[in-house]
Amino acid sequence: MAVPARHTSKSKKNKRRTHYKMTAPTVSFDEATGDYSRGHRVSLKGYYKGKKVTK
Repeated sequence: MAVPARHTSKSKKNKRRTHYKMTAPTVSFDEATGDYSRGHRVSLKGYYKGKKVTK
């Protein structure tokens, strides 16, 4: 009967059994600036929730 040559470590075993996956960032269209932005973040043009917050 075949036997593994090396012991499988706990971390290697747990990495194989995990169900964590990368998720795509949520992007929404901001009508005030006319471009896309991520939620709860200041846009590249300096707007947050439709208001100008930076110069």
